[in-house]
Amino acid sequence: MKILIIEDEKLLAESIKVLLTRKGFDVECVYDGETGEEYATLGIYDLLILDVMMPGMDGYQVAREVRAKRCSTPILMLTAKSEVEDRIAGLNAGADYYLTKPFDTRELLACINALLRRQGGQVDEMSYGNTSLDLSTCILSCNGKSIRLSDREFDLMRFLLQTKEKNMSKELLLVRIWGFESNATENHVEVYVGFLRKKLQSIGSNIRIEAIRRQGYHLEVAEEC
Repeated sequence: MKILIIEDEKLLAESIKVLLTRKGFDVECVYDGETGEEYATLGIYDLLILDVMMPGMDGYQVAREVRAKRCSTPILMLTAKSEVEDRIAGLNAGADYYLTKPFDTRELLACINALLRRQGGQVDEMSYGNTSLDLSTCILSCNGKSIRLSDREFDLMRFLLQTKEKNMSKELLLVRIWGFESNATENHVEVYVGFLRKKLQSIGSNIRIEAIRRQGYHLEVAEEC
């Protein structure tokens, strides 16, 4: 299960990430509301853990924007505000549960598990066009032909399959695949897109990774001749 933490207190965000990673979750952190809203509406997460008090776009605004874009991902709000009016505001903004700081980690885990149970099980394979990606083996397959992807190729291919026709900027791909602290550049994205294009072609896939100037990359299924 993939969880996104949107929390401007980096120490708290990282401590929650460590806790959840040890429990087997795939966790990412972002540290401001604007980035959090952009990530959340990609629709690739099973749960959002959202702080309320953030500079710029606060948690209430993020939740409203996420719901306005018809993203139904469960939202667990974390806040130091404990008044009834604050909890009501959070729920009305689109949160599914409201947890007050400081909280017991057991309560946090119980809330997360309860919200995730609504989402059902994980998928083992992703498909698009005539091509599938096995998430357990990192193998890309098409019409009986298959090829194994490297770890970085797999992460990039999985993300593109999750977002499909939606354009993903090079900047977003860098953060999503290489991480905030990486020294990777946009050239790394271009190189790995090139690797994937060659591998897709080698197995006869009808998936194409298309580039749009200044907008990034997206997937298309090639029309049959």
